Amino acid sequence: MGMLRAVDKSVIIAWGFVVLLLATASIVLQTGSFFSSQYLLQQLQIATFLGIVASGAMVVILLGHIDLSIPWIVTVGGMMSTAAAGWWDPALAVPFGLLAGLAFGVLNGVGVAFLRIPSMIFTLGVNTVAQGLMVLHTGGFAPQDHATDLMHFLAVGRTVGNIPNAVFVWVLVGLLIVFMLRYTPLGRYIYAIGNKEGATYLSGVDTRLVIIGCFAISGVCSALAGIMLAGHTTKAYQAMGDPFLLPAIAAVVLGGTNILGGRGTYAGTIAGVILITILQSILAVMQMPEAGRQVIFGVVIVVMLLVYGRGQRVQG
Repeated sequence: MGMLRAVDKSVIIAWGFVVLLLATASIVLQTGSFFSSQYLLQQLQIATFLGIVASGAMVVILLGHIDLSIPWIVTVGGMMSTAAAGWWDPALAVPFGLLAGLAFGVLNGVGVAFLRIPSMIFTLGVNTVAQGLMVLHTGGFAPQDHATDLMHFLAVGRTVGNIPNAVFVWVLVGLLIVFMLRYTPLGRYIYAIGNKEGATYLSGVDTRLVIIGCFAISGVCSALAGIMLAGHTTKAYQAMGDPFLLPAIAAVVLGGTNILGGRGTYAGTIAGVILITILQSILAVMQMPEAGRQVIFGVVIVVMLLVYGRGQRVQG
């Protein structure tokens, strides 16, 4: 119960910062547009891409690991889906993009679980491999393939009122993650491994398969975000996933997930994603350079690491 109260407190604080940011920006910039429904819906649509990436990142972080291959797996998802539409059939675009992300996720999991290479090192290497493959695929130039109608529909279409379809995709991903974490043995194993992997292994759980499964989920989520982003911009492009790594990690830890593993809820991740998205929007309005934004995200991660690293790791 103490862990639940701590997480709930983190969620409340995150949402409090969202309101504070909007109010402060409205006062400083002397505009009330930050609270308009049009602005909030626009930010919600932008948040969906980061939210889907953060969903996979959270699952890996709950294990006590980290996935640094997110940027180029996002790019792989976008490029392979558009390429499949040009090579074969537009109907295969989304499945092929997801399959490519799954393959890289499984590769990450095998390297961490079986080869016992630290996740930070191995996933960074896989990120470089993915980058090299995509540069080889495009010859170093912008790819000529275009997103399919389905990808565009999922990313920017509106079916129910004025709510973007991308929001419903994020909701579906979130519901699947919540169901897995709360109601399946896999969810319990994830929290247990994050608290004490050795004890979990001795209790009879094949921790290696759990680790592979979590990295696979992260790969699929990153690829899905790439597919959605390609649908949003109508085509894939080099390094399209670069802006997502630090914001995704920052969103997860801001939402109360212990970056050392074993503690966190998806409600907190949602709050963290909205907070980061609003912060990015306000910094853009204030014409903050990209380098300054990255510094802010990095500082957030370091501070939260220090806070959680000194706390007691309690099993959820």
